[in-house]
Parts: sequence; structure tokens; C-alpha cells
Amino acid sequence: MIVLSNNQSKPGIGRFFGVQREIYIALENSPEIHQYESMHELLFDILLRENIIKAARLLHTSAVEFAPFATSRFNPRIWRRTRYGYLLDSSVLPSDAIRDVFINSREYAFECTTAVVLIFYKAVLDSISVSRFNTLFQGLLVWDWNYDYDLSIITKKGRNFIPGDVVYFYNPDYDHPVWTGENAVYLGGGMFFGQGIGMETEAGMIRALNTLRKKGATRDAYLISQHSRLNVKYLSQFAKRPLSFA
Repeated sequence: MIVLSNNQSKPGIGRFFGVQREIYIALENSPEIHQYESMHELLFDILLRENIIKAARLLHTSAVEFAPFATSRFNPRIWRRTRYGYLLDSSVLPSDAIRDVFINSREYAFECTTAVVLIFYKAVLDSISVSRFNTLFQGLLVWDWNYDYDLSIITKKGRNFIPGDVVYFYNPDYDHPVWTGENAVYLGGGMFFGQGIGMETEAGMIRALNTLRKKGATRDAYLISQHSRLNVKYLSQFAKRPLSFA
């Protein structure tokens, strides 16, 4: 349920269309209380989630390949490989580096966790001012769950997923460690995107992971009761402009 502080009135559903409408309905119908300090904060959450979904769909249609770290690659003109991940060249703006992943996608190969972090970065870039983004995210190091403190990812227990949340499909009898599970963006409408598997329903994700189990496996993959999302209270202060219906 959506709750606005100081007894502020919630916007009517007729104010929203398309993906934003689906996000609003999911927030309002959720058994979890979604508390916002202002209308701006609520509208920023909806915008940010919409941009997460857009970034996930864009990555899905890109030429980025799936790869574990050993065979991974990032555009060498922008990123330097280290033992912990890919470090942004100090001469490149963080905003240009994140855009490059989606523009020059053939230069990249990475696994699902890295994909999620890059999707989050792209969504934040599309939701806040570019100058603030470049100030917040200097010295980016990207791989697995390496991410800047200012990205501010929050992980909670439960299955009250809202479109734009990131979920995890666990594969207990995996064959190769890279298929221990699949981090996936919930796109809404019962669909998920995970790098390496693509866009699938919950059942489709599980079927795909079940083909990547060790010989003699007896346990199915499954969606765990957990979701990750960005800290809207923190990030909304960097929005390009105050958000309202005025």
C-alpha cells in the first residue's frame, strides 16, 4: 500500500499510463507499506522503476554476451581489468561509460549479477541529473556485486515483488558455479529478465536453470523469497527536477 506522509492525498490511478500504471497498481495493492515523504519521492520511485525495466529490456536486445569472469570482456578503451573487476579509466566520465555498455554492446560479455548492477546504474543515470551522476559515481569498479555506495541497493525478504525489483532464482544442484542461480529484473506481467537466460516467466527461468544442473541432480531451481531495490529516499534528492503533476 502507498502511504504519503502528513496525510497527503495519493494520486488517482488515472494519472498513470503504461508501465507506470502497472507499477503504481503494484505498489498500491502490495501488502507491504510503501512510505513516501512527498509526492516527488513517490513519482521518482515510479520513474526509476520504469527506467530499470527499460534498461533491462535494452540489455536483452543488445549484443552483450554471457560470460564468467575468466572469459568476460569490457570495452578496453573505457575499462581496465583488475583482479576484482573492471575499473573505469579516470579520463572517462561515469555517464559515458555506462552508456557505452548499451551503445557498444558487442564490446561486452558478463554474467547476471554484473548485468543487474549495470541496469541499476543506467536507470539511475536516466533518472537524475548527469552532473550529479558523474559526481556520485567516480572511480567505478564493476563486476559481480561490486558497486558504488551511492547506488544504495536495499535487499529485503519476501515475495511482494514490484516491477523494477531484482529477484534471485537459486539453482542448488548447479553444474558450473556461474549457474548457482540467476539474478533477474522483474519486468511486471509475470515476466523476468536475467542475463544469460533472457526474458522468461518464473516457470521459464526455472526450466532454463534445470537444464544447467549437474548429472543426477534431484532438486529443482526455485525463486527465493527475497528482492533488491534502490534506495529511493536517498536517490530522489538528485532528480533532474522536482516531480509533480503540476
